[in-house]
Amino acid sequence: MMLENVAVVLVEPRFPENIGMVARACANMGVNELVVVAPERWNPEKSVPLATPKGVPVLESVRHEDTLAAALAPYTLVLGTTARTGGWRRQILSPETAAPVVQQEVAAGGRVAIVFGREDRGLTNEETEVCSRLVTIPTSEASSLNLAQAVLILLYECFKLSDARPFHKSAGALSRVVTHEEQEILFAALQDTLLDIDYLREDNPDYFMLPVRRFMQKASLRRHEFDMLMGICRQVRRLARVAAEKEDRDASA
Repeated sequence: MMLENVAVVLVEPRFPENIGMVARACANMGVNELVVVAPERWNPEKSVPLATPKGVPVLESVRHEDTLAAALAPYTLVLGTTARTGGWRRQILSPETAAPVVQQEVAAGGRVAIVFGREDRGLTNEETEVCSRLVTIPTSEASSLNLAQAVLILLYECFKLSDARPFHKSAGALSRVVTHEEQEILFAALQDTLLDIDYLREDNPDYFMLPVRRFMQKASLRRHEFDMLMGICRQVRRLARVAAEKEDRDASA
């Protein structure tokens, strides 16, 4: 489980609320280790509400260090984040290209620290120099992101490669594709419905239904979509009957 060996390191964060939101982002992506280096203000009472119940365990286990060197001592790979590019900062990774680097290091038995700088000015040149690699998050206009947003983006890319919960296995998996028998049941219901609302001609409804059948067959319908369309047909036919009964009453009045 890759993210169990990944830590988020915050260097001199200014606001306890941001620390709370970072703890929540860590919990969202399965990271349990959060390290805070010389925070400007440490106030758990302000951090906890932003961490939410899911992030509180991460917040409660925060490791505090006075220096960046002490914070980074246990790790085998250090990724530093920066919004500044150019100059000596070459071959900077994007979040997407950084994730495989993290995965490879963890697979080899290493531990990875992802370092985030101060909210207002990021990491200093000296701090980025001690990092193994640098990562930047490309943006359209303003290059500076909210601290928790930046953490979430980096961890999300790592999460997609995580062995713990592969990205392609979704809790909201699609229902199965409908069978041929179910297709025919749906087409029959659609045909009756379209006849009830005078959309199909009664002299040869099977023929005029063909374009509808071809259109629906392109959709590769799934079972939950079948149930939805059958429900729509039932409701439309009910309303058509109500309208027809009202016309009959009005005609006989």
